[in-house]
Amino acid sequence: MALRICKVEDIPLGKSIRVKVGDVAIAIVRTPNGEVKAINDLCSHGEISLSEGFVDNETIECWAHGAKFSLETGAPLSLPAYEPVPVYDILIENDEIFLDYDPA
Repeated sequence: MALRICKVEDIPLGKSIRVKVGDVAIAIVRTPNGEVKAINDLCSHGEISLSEGFVDNETIECWAHGAKFSLETGAPLSLPAYEPVPVYDILIENDEIFLDYDPA
């Protein structure tokens, strides 16, 4: 199921927004080089919102404890996190961002 999120330009470069899909919070990230990624919004270390964190081209960093996660795989790249977080597929059509999400 593809859910429309927003237009690409609605997310500034190097920033992210938080969206809720059912009970799941997801960070929609626009990297400094313009790629759009989607990752679960909760840091696996402390359940802190990753959408409030720091974004670079390949990672998002939890603002509270500094754990970094791969935007490609959700794998933790630094302590204190050691558990991955889910990532989700993004579709972009006509400058619109769609989240490919299966609620099951």
